Formats: sequence, C-alpha cells, structure tokens
Amino acid sequence: MITLGRLRQKLREGLLQKLLEEWRFIAGYMKRYTWQIVFYVLLGVASTLLGLAGSLLSKRLIDAVTGFDSGSIGTLAAWYIGFGLFGLLTSALVSRISTRVVTRVHQQIRADVFDRIIMTDWEAMSDFHSGDLLNRANADTGNLSSQVLGFFPKLITAAVQFVGSLAIILYYDPVMALITLSGAPVLALASRFLLRKMRAFQMESRKISSEIMSFNNEAFQNVQFIKAFDLAGRFSQRLLALQAKSYDYILRHNAFSIATSSLLGLLGRIISWAIFGWSVYRLWQGQITFGTMTLFLQLSGGLSGSFNALVGIIPGMVSAGTSARRVMDIVTLQQEDRQQDDAALELARGAAASGIAARLSDISFTYKGGKHVFDGVNLHAAPGEIVALVGPTGGGKTTLLRVLLGLVRVSGGGALVYAGQDPANCLPIGPSTRRLFSYVPQGNMLFSGTIADNLRLVKPDATDAQLWQALEAACIDQEVRALPLGLEAPIGERAHGFSEGQAQRLSIARALLSDAPIFLLDEATSALDIATERRVLRNILRHDSQKTIILTTHRPSVLDLCDRVYQVGQGQVSPMDSLEQERMKASF
Repeated sequence: MITLGRLRQKLREGLLQKLLEEWRFIAGYMKRYTWQIVFYVLLGVASTLLGLAGSLLSKRLIDAVTGFDSGSIGTLAAWYIGFGLFGLLTSALVSRISTRVVTRVHQQIRADVFDRIIMTDWEAMSDFHSGDLLNRANADTGNLSSQVLGFFPKLITAAVQFVGSLAIILYYDPVMALITLSGAPVLALASRFLLRKMRAFQMESRKISSEIMSFNNEAFQNVQFIKAFDLAGRFSQRLLALQAKSYDYILRHNAFSIATSSLLGLLGRIISWAIFGWSVYRLWQGQITFGTMTLFLQLSGGLSGSFNALVGIIPGMVSAGTSARRVMDIVTLQQEDRQQDDAALELARGAAASGIAARLSDISFTYKGGKHVFDGVNLHAAPGEIVALVGPTGGGKTTLLRVLLGLVRVSGGGALVYAGQDPANCLPIGPSTRRLFSYVPQGNMLFSGTIADNLRLVKPDATDAQLWQALEAACIDQEVRALPLGLEAPIGERAHGFSEGQAQRLSIARALLSDAPIFLLDEATSALDIATERRVLRNILRHDSQKTIILTTHRPSVLDLCDRVYQVGQGQVSPMDSLEQERMKASF
C-alpha cells in the first residue's frame, strides 16, 4: 500500500524528472552558443564585481569626507566615477550581446519546430489544432529563447553578487551576515510548494492561450461560413466564454502572485528593518563609521536583491520548462521516413520516357482514431491512362489518394510505384515517392501572393513562357491575360478575388508545371462546367501522353474519357464495367 508520504515523494520525483528532461532539451540549444553565453556571463560577473568594488570605494570616500579615513578624496572620487562609467559600458555591451543571441536562438528554435511540423508524420499531427501549433511555434519558442541566455547567466551573476556581498558583510560584521541570511530557511521550505503551483499555473496558461488562438484561427479561416449562416453572435458568445475562462485564470494566478510576493516582500522588509536597526545601533555605539553603515545598507540591499533574483529564477525556470515540454511534444513526434529520396529521384529519371504506374495490392487501412476504411483493396493505374474513383461522399476516395501520396501507411498489403510496364523496377509508396505525384486537392489550396508566386512554388526556375503554357493547358490563360497585372495579379488569402473554378484551374496549372509522372485530381474539376472539365483532362494527357491520371469525381460526365473506373465505398474498391458506368450516367 502506498502511503501519503510515498505518494508525495513519487510526485516530487516525477516533477523533478520532467524538469530535468526539459532542461536537457534547452541545454541542447545552449551548447550551440556556448562561447557567446560564456562571454555574456563574464561580462555580467565583471559588472557585479565592479559594483561591489564601487560599494567599497563609496565607503572609503564617505569615511574620507567625514574624517575617518585619510585617503585622497579626489583619487577615490575619480575611481568611483570611473567604475560607474565602466559599468555603463559593460551594461550596454551585455544588452547588445543578449539581443543578438536571443534573436538567433529564437529564430533557430522556430525554424527547427517549423521543420519538424512540416516533416512530421501526417497522422501524428491529428492530435494538434493548427492554433495550438501556432502558439507552440511562436509563444513557447520565444519563451525558450529568452531563457537560453537568461537562466545560467542570471544564476551565476546573482550567485556572485550574493557570495561577494555576503563575504564583505561577514568580514565587517558576522552578526549582520546572519541577519541577512535569516530568510533563507523560510524560502527553502516554501520552494517545493511554489515550484509545483507555478508549474500548474504555467501549464494552464499555455492551454488557455492555445484554446483562444485556435478559436480565433478557425473563426477567421471560416468567416464566409459564419456570415452565411448569420453565426456572428454565437461565435462572439463562444469567445466571451473563452475570455471568461481566461479571466478566471488570470485572477487566480494574480491572487497567488500577490500572496507570494507579499509574503516574500514582508520577509524582505523585516530583514531590511533588522539590518537598518543593527547598523544604527552599531553606529550609535561608535563601533562603525558612516561609510561602513552606508556599505552595509548598500550590500544588504544587493544581498537581498541577489537572493530575490536567485529565487526569482525559479518562475523563469518553470516557465521555460513548460514551454520546452510543449515544444518537445511536437519535435518528438514520429518523423516521415525519407530514406528512399534518392531512389525515388532515380526512378523518376529512369522512367522519364515510359512513365510511372501505381498499384495497390490487397491493402488494408485503419485511421489512427480507429476508423476502419479499407480491407483487401486492389487498384492499378498505368502510364497514359485516366483512372476514375467514384462513390458516395465519405466512401474512402480521398483516403485512397492519401495512401498513394504516402500521407498514411497501409496496415496490410502492398502499395507500389514502378517504371512503365516493369513491376520489378519498383519502390514501396511512402513519403519519398511523393515527388512522383502532382496533386490537386479538394477545396482551395492557393497561397497569398501573386499568380506567378503560386505557380513557381513547384518550379522556382520556371520561365514566364512555361507559366503561360501551364495556364493554357488548364484553360485559364485568357482570364489571367485579361487581368491588369497578368501573372503578377495578387491572390488574397484563401484565393480571395478568384472564383472557385478559377482557383481550381490555377491549382491544376501549378500541378502541370511540376511535371510529375502521376497526376492526382481530388474532385479538382467539380466547379468547372462539363465542356471545360473534359478539355482540361485532354490537355493534361496532351501535355504528356505517358502521364498517369487518377481522379475522384461525383460526376459521370468524364467517365467515357477514362480507361478504368473503380467504385469506392463500404470498405471495398471494385472495377466498374461499361454497363455499370452507363447505369451511373443514367441515374445522374
């Protein structure tokens, strides 16, 4: 049976283990900037030592002015001013170095997280909302970068300040040193409780922030839907509910912060009063000089400040650990296997004339959440063919394309691509074979920028002539020429300013420009009239007679252009004969 004490011990051990894992992750970034951090620390230590030396000089200067010291007032004043000016210089240098390092680290961490997200297994990302990913990639990485340069330098500088101040006070008055340290046991006893509470607040803060960002991100992406159904008021109420949740958290965190800071402040005030009272008593007794009393007050303030700084590092450490954990959740996700990139490139080069075929043999597939889609499915598409996938919405057509693109992995059977009619020269379908496919997805997949920017995403070195050739094949060249800026015409977010049919044809032109051997169209001509749809498909084949075309469609209007048609639904994929195709056309 686990006792209450044993349970507390396990909780503490678990918390410490998590903190160690998180700070090992942070240390990985610190190593890349070791020399900058060391230089930053040395400057901070030098500045601290100069401050301590300045306190000693001020003691001698005051004693010289009051007649307790025979030292030269002018020399002491010159040294005092010189130390102050040098301190300003080092402070400016520290600020400059810290800005450079923190900015570089922040950019590097953000780039690492972005690359990890982009290269992470597609299904593994399904547990994260895009708003939450944005929050982790921005707020959490920013918090991490500030701590990379903030934690150890602040820790060492505060420790030097603390030890130096304590040593000087101890030299002049051991009792004063004991008074100054009297608050340490209280803070040590409270540290465990504070650490646990701070971590809980930090985790809650990040969670609420992600919820609000996710809500805003989703609402702004779907403004048209919200307006169309007159849901503005309802969404405003949902935001108010999230804000109320955030407000409640902020007040609870604020109450905790006020209570903590008030108790620590009261403890500091009591110690300060005791130090001041003891100093006045010693001065009254004639045991110390005015300069020594000033030194005590300065050093006790510095000692108290450095001790508070050491204690204050704990919230930053917990906050950085929390951010590190959230970033680690992303960067430790399963990454895509790109070991066959070179083999896929070689296959594409070797099959430039013969084209690439795709074959699915007895595949089975179940989504991560447990939804079973296929069992024992077979499909074949050869170069020069148009293969259609038809069936009801939700039947699995898009999932089949995801299998072909290597976005999801089959749980059974084989998924292959191979050169022309030579199945022996093959590769298993996966992330590496994605380069063999041109993909035009459902919906709107254009990016903010210009028409030329969007087309050149897949071929950065494409000439204007090649862009116009692709636009012509997609039957949209005349519409682009009619625009005042032509290829440089701007495209707004989510293709604002263009119709759905225009956006589809621009996406098709972009896919054509990539010149991959297999062309995937996922309901990509649904917004086109029948004549344009047929003309676009013929142009694709005319563009490359060895191209393999696989399309999903609800409309039977293009079936007579297809070499093979598969019926998809209820976990099965079966070839449709000509009679079944005619029945489908008639029913439509």
